[in-house]
Amino acid sequence: MEPRRCSLSVRGAVSFLLLTSLLVHGSAGMLYQLHSLCKFCDVELTSCTGTGTCMTNCSITSICFLSTEICVAIWRKNETSYSIETLCHDPAKPLYGVMLDDYNSSTCEMKEKNTTGGPAFVCSCSEEEECNDELFFPPIVDPTEDNQFLSVILVSLLPLLLVGLVVLGMFYWYRVSRQRMSPEWDSGVKKRKVLDCSESCAIMMDNGSDSSSTHANNLNHNTEPLPIELDLLVGKGRFAQVYKAKLKQSTSDQFETVAVKIFPYEEYASWKTEKDIFSDTDLRHENVLHFLTAEERKGERTEYLTRHVISWEDLQVLGSSLARGVAHLHSDHLPCGRPKVPIVHRDLKSSNILVKNDLTCCLCDFGLALRLDSCLSVDDLANSGQVGTARYMAPEVLEARLNLENMESFKQTDIYSMALVLWEMTSRCEAVGEVKEYEPAYGSKVREHPCVESMKDNVLRDRGRPEIPDTWLRHQGVAVICTTIKECWDHDPEARLTAHCVAERIYELEDQVDKISSRSSSNEKIPEQELKLPIEVDIPGETKIIELQDIIAVDCSVSDEKQ
Repeated sequence: MEPRRCSLSVRGAVSFLLLTSLLVHGSAGMLYQLHSLCKFCDVELTSCTGTGTCMTNCSITSICFLSTEICVAIWRKNETSYSIETLCHDPAKPLYGVMLDDYNSSTCEMKEKNTTGGPAFVCSCSEEEECNDELFFPPIVDPTEDNQFLSVILVSLLPLLLVGLVVLGMFYWYRVSRQRMSPEWDSGVKKRKVLDCSESCAIMMDNGSDSSSTHANNLNHNTEPLPIELDLLVGKGRFAQVYKAKLKQSTSDQFETVAVKIFPYEEYASWKTEKDIFSDTDLRHENVLHFLTAEERKGERTEYLTRHVISWEDLQVLGSSLARGVAHLHSDHLPCGRPKVPIVHRDLKSSNILVKNDLTCCLCDFGLALRLDSCLSVDDLANSGQVGTARYMAPEVLEARLNLENMESFKQTDIYSMALVLWEMTSRCEAVGEVKEYEPAYGSKVREHPCVESMKDNVLRDRGRPEIPDTWLRHQGVAVICTTIKECWDHDPEARLTAHCVAERIYELEDQVDKISSRSSSNEKIPEQELKLPIEVDIPGETKIIELQDIIAVDCSVSDEKQ
């Protein structure tokens, strides 16, 4: 279990690779002091070397959210630095995969633990305020007669170890020499870019493979780096870079195509958020990126719409799979009926969507995602921040006027962003007539990277939306897509469709292709009020065929109960 933050914290300068209830626990048989006062800083560098007594130098003090929480400090050693994290935590719950013990103390005695992030020294205490500020490390034990005897044995085995190292060195030299003679090398320079171990990496499946890689090491036991070759930079954002890469199989020359996300040292918080989201087993879905593993190493999104004009059939596949992926995130249960925690993406845009070989969409980049846990308070939601990409922000996000009393309001912001992506897809569909060069939503009305204030002028003051030309409405199917887009970017959040409703509507369109094909090539504009496309919609207690204009009045939220 990861620590829950209840105060502002300082981002630590560390590097990692991306690959809850409010019940008071009394089962420990003791009373805790009411709301402990603890040091509460995020991971930050420290000069503490892990010997003797150290101070955390944390400048943030927090009153613990629950009366059962105690003070905790975590010290980690990297190859080149040390870091300390301080927080409040409920000892009845695991922290980074370990249970806390010996916390009924006024001092913070450090003990070595094997956490999900690797070996670390952890201490906990509860009897004194800010007791996790001063850390006491165990003393270095002087050699005893037993370990002196062990030293004699090791010295005796030293010649054998040296011989073994020489043999391994010769074998390694042989392998390197063979590789340099292979076609992959040209004049001593390897053609493919090898994964740079000075950064942190996140490894994710691409191209729709549903099988787990033979190299996918467990998150808790990723001791060996995966054999990865970076081929092409396909995306670069504020927090990380994404590469198309090859993950080699250990027993053959075959490989899997994967996406590798590389975080710099200073973006630990973004890495941690995305890793936590991907680690949720309930996230697995055919239209959500398949996560393999996360690694620590030291040492482009596919621009499909830019390079391709899509057909009407492609638009249906892309749009339907996008909506299904968002619907899965937003749903509060799995298809089997088991409950799950809804997730809002909060940064949906075309560059955060991968396209697989079968042209289905795959959501990725969950660095700003939020789990809508039922235990979140209004204050928790208010502190979640005004996040996202300004171009794709919903009006209520730009205005910072989200309805925090209703968690559905967060989902409605995703729907607005999804509508802009659907518009971008439609703009590149040959069924609309003349297809122009790709441009993102709002195009040249705003600069390449618009700020929030600039988008406020367009979206709030002018009530502007991307243009839907009359020529788009000449194709009946595209006209239905356009109507759906308009309903999804409605200025009133509660008037927007749900993602599940959008997915069902596009799916029904796929069954109606033959019925509308006779008018698809017509140059006649078909006004929205004349659309009579029959669509089968599930209404509680019955199923009936209704006209498109009837759909507008249907409460599509009922569909989510059936997902």
